[in-house]
Amino acid sequence: MLAGVATGVAVVVIALLVREQWPPLVLLDERAVTAGTALAAEHPGLLRTLVVWQWIFLAAHVVLPVAAFCFIYWWRTRNATRTWWALSTILAAWGLSNLLKELVGRARPVLDQPVESAGGFSFPSGHAANTAAMTTALVVLVWPSLRSRALRVAAVAGAAVLTVATAVDRVMLGVHYPSDVVAGILFGVGFVLASYLTYRHWSTPPREPDRAS
Repeated sequence: MLAGVATGVAVVVIALLVREQWPPLVLLDERAVTAGTALAAEHPGLLRTLVVWQWIFLAAHVVLPVAAFCFIYWWRTRNATRTWWALSTILAAWGLSNLLKELVGRARPVLDQPVESAGGFSFPSGHAANTAAMTTALVVLVWPSLRSRALRVAAVAGAAVLTVATAVDRVMLGVHYPSDVVAGILFGVGFVLASYLTYRHWSTPPREPDRAS
């Protein structure tokens, strides 16, 4: 529960700094986006890769693979409640990240020479939030089935790589600031952890009181 609360507080703090246009954050954001887009523009192959990655990790494009993954997990384990928890949590995180965008209302980066464009608001990054929520929920879903330490390390590492790569992609394409993607990751991970702790609380039967002999 502490991790979920901590990430939630961090997202709120970043959102407040964004709304108040805190100069150090604004400067860092603008410099990172300028440097990232300049690098992408200088390397056409890298730019094409970034655009493809963006397309792949659009929420509308990964929802079916995620649902298929959850179905396979249910089919192998017959654990319906855990499967529905994972799928519903991922979908809820996607919806809430869009709501947060509307609440904060931050405009996307404006560049003299943009390499890509995107509609809607900027904070938090939907791609980053969705990828973080998706990978975290799927790792938690299959965790009991990962019997070896190596498999668990590989699962966590894979989730981290996908999430960080998506965050970097958004900044290098110039459609999000670093603070957008950091907040997106914190939101996605924190929401899943809080959701899982709630699931565990309601799915665990109460312990019988000890009887005096």
